Formats: sequence, structure tokens, C-alpha cells
Amino acid sequence: MEQLNIQSMRLNDETNLPSIGFGTVKVKGAQGVVSTLTAIEAGYRLIDTSTNYNNEGMVGEAVRRSSVPREELLVSSKLPGASHDYERAILMIQESLYRIGIDYFDKYLIHWPLPKQDQYVEAWQALVDAQKFGLIKTIGVSNFLPEHLERIIEETGVTPATNQIERHPYFNNNELVEYNKSRGIVTEAWSPLGRELNDVLENETIVSIAKKYNKQPAQIIIRWNLQNDILTVVKSSNYAHQKANLDVFDFELTEEDLRQIDSLDKGEAGRVEGQHPNEYEEFD
Repeated sequence: MEQLNIQSMRLNDETNLPSIGFGTVKVKGAQGVVSTLTAIEAGYRLIDTSTNYNNEGMVGEAVRRSSVPREELLVSSKLPGASHDYERAILMIQESLYRIGIDYFDKYLIHWPLPKQDQYVEAWQALVDAQKFGLIKTIGVSNFLPEHLERIIEETGVTPATNQIERHPYFNNNELVEYNKSRGIVTEAWSPLGRELNDVLENETIVSIAKKYNKQPAQIIIRWNLQNDILTVVKSSNYAHQKANLDVFDFELTEEDLRQIDSLDKGEAGRVEGQHPNEYEEFD
């Protein structure tokens, strides 16, 4: 079992999380169990799933099969759009725990704000209460914009610990990152490597910087996030890539490197699937 010195991040509720987590979108079934187990073997301790990934059972199986004690694994999931109603949200959190086979979530997020539905405040209140009930250790949101964050903070008095948002070199989302910082909210990056939907790993600027440090393009992007104080959730089913994605603490990008990567931003056109939080309806 790998023993890696992965830097941790302290949240506004005094929770500590590893600065790199293992993403499980589209990781399912028996093959998914193997991939998650190899990730744990590589050194990952934060496992990011969601009810809408339809793989919570797989994550639970990997947690049970792993030789790493449950208390050393941090399981994070997300509330689906169909369960924003307060009572539904409380039941869904409980149901997800039963599916995974654990007593509590280490971290739990609202997956999308769905402002057209306009129930995200009561969904947030459900997370606040579920935390009080002992069902969740730390609570946060995903894909929330400043107006959504301001509203839930004002109406409940509770500030999310994290906000997981789309962020990669073609969509750096820097304004939202800075807003999160101003509120004491840690930003998490989903799809930091752009998924298979863009060519960010082949981008000549990224490749050039990677050659300079004798690193892989993915490692450069992860390092770019870390130096911006962003918790990075990366997915790979390949053990060598899983290990490489954690091997990012022995070098540091220069300010010029960071500026060059930031310059790759394409604005709204850079989103991998055009999922704007004010428009995207996540019910499937």
C-alpha cells in the first residue's frame, strides 16, 4: 500500500481533506471496483461519487474490500436534482448511505443548484440538518454561482465548506474561484483534465511546460490547480496514471507558467458540455 505525503486542505468547518481526490464518474460495476481499489492502493483516500453516477454500490464494495480502514477513507456523494425537496433530500441521503453501506458521508454536496426549480435553499437546509443528525461530516455544494451561494448563506446562516465546479485550462472559472475564496469556501475542480471531450492534454502550451519539468501534461494541470489552492478531483482507471496524478508535490510552477495556462481560457465556449449552472437541469 502506497504511503504518500499528499498535502491536505483545511476547510472553514475545521475539516481536513486531501488536496487530490479520486473521481468516479462513469466508473461502474466490477471493473469500477477494481479501478477504485487500485486508486486506493495508489494512495487516494478521498473518493468522489454521486447518486446520479449510478455507482454508489460499486464505491461501497470497494470500501469494504479495501485493506484501508473505513475511518481513513473519505467518501463524498451528491444530492440529485430530483431530491431538492427537504423531505426527499433527507430520505435520499439516508438511502445513499444504505446503498454504499456506510454510516455517514465524510462529505456531501448538492450536485447542481437548479435555480429554475428554486428549491436549492431547502435542499441546503436538508444538508445542514443531516450534518446535525450525524449523517454527514462536512457539507458543500457543486456548480453554485455567487448568487446561489449568497442566498443559501443569507437564508440559513451556514456557509458551504466547498464548492465543486468545472475548472480546466480551457475554462478556468477564475472569477468564481476568487468569489469562493472571498467567502472562505474551498474550490474543488471537476473534470480538471477536460475529460475526453477536449484536447487539453495535447495542448502545446501544456506539453511545453510538462517537458520543462519532465512531467506529464496531466501533472502540470493538477499542479496548476493545487497552486491556486484548489482541491482537484481526477479520474483514471489506469494504475500508472492514478499514481502519476498524485506525483505532483516535488515541483512548483512559476508565475509565468501559471499565467500561460490561465491564458488558454476560452470563456463559456470552453465548458466541456455547455452546462451553465443557471440553465442546466439535472434530473436524469
